[in-house]
Amino acid sequence: MAIDHVGIEVPRVKFDELVAFYLKVLAPLNYVEVMRPVETAIGMGENGIPDFWVSANDKATESSAMTVHVAFTTKNREVVDKFYELALQEGAKDNGKPGIRAEYHPNYYAAFVIDAAGNNLEVVCHEDAGESK
Repeated sequence: MAIDHVGIEVPRVKFDELVAFYLKVLAPLNYVEVMRPVETAIGMGENGIPDFWVSANDKATESSAMTVHVAFTTKNREVVDKFYELALQEGAKDNGKPGIRAEYHPNYYAAFVIDAAGNNLEVVCHEDAGESK
């Protein structure tokens, strides 16, 4: 079994800002808007399959919103670097520069950022540098 999709809820006042942020920083992973069944929910993914959802929660405030950690995977370390660069340009906070995280395994190359709602985003490549293309 595998996870089919993940959804996060963000405060309504941050929804448009975060949708624009995610579409920009996930572009190196070939993520695009796949569907928007209602005005306050967007499904993003690649190949026409929405596996990452962002929804507005009218009851959440910036101080009451629960935060999550989401990790996206790639087979290319350069995509990790590009994600990190774009995220910082778009206002995310650094939470771990691109690099090896040997405490997980010898080829765990990842970068971490915090979005405007406080969510911890990661892009990780599990390939070694020679295989990462």
